[in-house]
Amino acid sequence: MNKEFKDRNVKEGYKFLEIEAPAKDPWGSFIQVLKRTFKGELFVGLWIVLREMLKFNIHTVKYPLEKLPISPRFRAIHRLQRLLESGNNRCIGCGLCEKICVANCIRIDTKIDENSRKEVLDYTINFGRCIYCGYCAEVCPELAIVHTKDYEHASEQRAEFAQKEDLLTPLEIFRAGKQREFPGFGAPSKDADKFIKKTPLAY
Repeated sequence: MNKEFKDRNVKEGYKFLEIEAPAKDPWGSFIQVLKRTFKGELFVGLWIVLREMLKFNIHTVKYPLEKLPISPRFRAIHRLQRLLESGNNRCIGCGLCEKICVANCIRIDTKIDENSRKEVLDYTINFGRCIYCGYCAEVCPELAIVHTKDYEHASEQRAEFAQKEDLLTPLEIFRAGKQREFPGFGAPSKDADKFIKKTPLAY
């Protein structure tokens, strides 16, 4: 070990703080408070506050009428996407999102239908437990579950934090062509309209 660190003695260049002795009686405490007050430090802080108030350069955002811009990588409330050709749920019920979920907040119930296809009966996310890590969206092979920028999610009942009908993209938004797509595996390409064809099975 270095000798300089072993030597704990005070050397040249050290500055000692001038600490005044504590007051021994109430009158001494009162005098101490007066001295500290009239040093001007308190009034310097008040002057800074008053100066900023008189500038009238307001930086406050008038929420909810005004909102700050959100980063494109921001992860908020999930959304289940719909198939472009039929408008049905894009989720195939593989269960990868349920398996990779760190907070163990995703639940999927599936069954095999008459066409031997897996059908998703229920898909719920407990937003009270979700940590918004984004693993479920990354692992989804069909890009069925994505993160939106909808961070305004409050409720008085815990039951409202896990409803499939709130996750699935509303039909009105889908039919208006406003379903937002995200890049990734399974996402439609820019010229996807030329290759999408109606299938005999309405899945």
